Amino acid sequence: MPAWLEDAVFYEIYPQSFYDSNADGIGDIKGITQKLDYILSLGCNAVWLNPCFDSPFQDAGYDVRDYRKVAPRYGTNEDLYELFEKAHEKGIRVLLDLVPGHTSEEHEWFRRSSMQEKNEFTNRYVWTDFCFSGMDGYRYVAGESQRSGTYLVNFFKCQPALNYGFGRIDQPWQLPPEHPDCRASVAAIKEICRFWLDHGCDGFRVDMAGSLVKNDDDAKTATSRIYHEIRKMFDRDYPAAALVAEWSEPELSIPAGFHCDFLLNDPRTPYSTLVRDYGNHAGYAVYGGSGFNGDGKPMPPLEDHSFFKKDAGGDVRPFIDYYLRTMKTIGDRGYISMITGNHDTVRLSYSLDKKEQELFYAFLFTMPGVPFLYYGDEIGMRYLNLPTREGGYFRTGARTPMQWESGKNLGFSDADPGELYLPEDGAEDAPTVESQENDENSMLSVTRRLIALRHADKDLHAQANLEILHAVIKDPLLVCCRGKTILAFNTSGAERAYNLKNAAAFAMLDAIGGAFTRKDELILPPQSFAALKEE
Repeated sequence: MPAWLEDAVFYEIYPQSFYDSNADGIGDIKGITQKLDYILSLGCNAVWLNPCFDSPFQDAGYDVRDYRKVAPRYGTNEDLYELFEKAHEKGIRVLLDLVPGHTSEEHEWFRRSSMQEKNEFTNRYVWTDFCFSGMDGYRYVAGESQRSGTYLVNFFKCQPALNYGFGRIDQPWQLPPEHPDCRASVAAIKEICRFWLDHGCDGFRVDMAGSLVKNDDDAKTATSRIYHEIRKMFDRDYPAAALVAEWSEPELSIPAGFHCDFLLNDPRTPYSTLVRDYGNHAGYAVYGGSGFNGDGKPMPPLEDHSFFKKDAGGDVRPFIDYYLRTMKTIGDRGYISMITGNHDTVRLSYSLDKKEQELFYAFLFTMPGVPFLYYGDEIGMRYLNLPTREGGYFRTGARTPMQWESGKNLGFSDADPGELYLPEDGAEDAPTVESQENDENSMLSVTRRLIALRHADKDLHAQANLEILHAVIKDPLLVCCRGKTILAFNTSGAERAYNLKNAAAFAMLDAIGGAFTRKDELILPPQSFAALKEE
């Protein structure tokens, strides 16, 4: 286990939207390097970059054309090596985004695999054995290759699935995971990892981590064997490097070999009830409708019972029960990662106001595990209802350029506004770093303070030392203990009190909303947070 993860706070950067250093309207690697001091000022000591590899960008870089080459619009490999070096000088680790499940249809591997003549890449992807044979239960594409077969895709037509085998064999064209051609896929991904680790990368966030082997069992046994093998390579040759899963099942991913796993905002999950509960009442259809599809219309009225939304009737108990159960299952083998948001998720500001967001940040940055802060969430950047760009669809509105300062393009780029990757927030009150930098009550200042609190108190690091003191169904008060630190959250619009055994024995570490102690009680005003240390 890399020791640095115990006190890690990650900052996720969408490269094309962070900072443009050469005035072409698209963010780049040099722009990220120039902003390392800002990242450090937040208290973030690790960075995760969304894919920056060569790509036709049909899915914003998640359709990789060359795993070993930085996309020219972001710069060069040498620019990325320099970013690793400069970040390390400042004590910042850098993780890249590994996409092992599929490539672009323009990847050389797929071009060779599509040929009629057999070659070493014929089975690098999943193909049927006839041009009119479908794939029950899977997306597939037909009629676009020289060879007579249809190929499996993971998402879009442009993303043919790499072949790691099938756990259950139903068709003659399906191969077992131990087949040499499936093993070649594993070997290729391991070599890509080695390439970037040898050049200074500190690990990977792994896209769609749980979906490598198709028809796998519920325990993902065959897929897990692949990650066990990769983890052995890491432990032996790169022991300080980290593997972070986009799996959202830590009870499976951590035993499989990952150091961390994201909890994603999928509908019907306990995590979704904290801040984006509106997705639980209409399923995914809500993201294809008005307010999300680029029609320019405002947010539609949505049923939302998020716990951190004031007086919304939310319930923290389902999440707490899941969280405790999962921490017990994984033990000290790895960490759960919670996110403020990410490139696939509607920004918090879509449904939560400033105070509600801050209370959620207080929760996220004081809980066990390794937290992730999405760029711009620290200043409350808004979700914008924009037309799709590069396969983003509803996600596009959460990928807009970082808002640095007043003036042209809000400081993101010197390019003409029409040349920007995506438009900036055009509102007069668009939040910026500049406008919040010297305001102690700004979201930026609160975020910095909360991350500093986490770093300063070892009880608030990643270890699973959580004890629940008060978490009752439909009750807006949550009180928990980590070591000798008491954390209390009141998400309601009314004052709440919590009895302490001896208030005089507790020192207030930090508070949002004016929480205070009185005799043996902790007094929590409406929408407030308090962190106290037992002396």
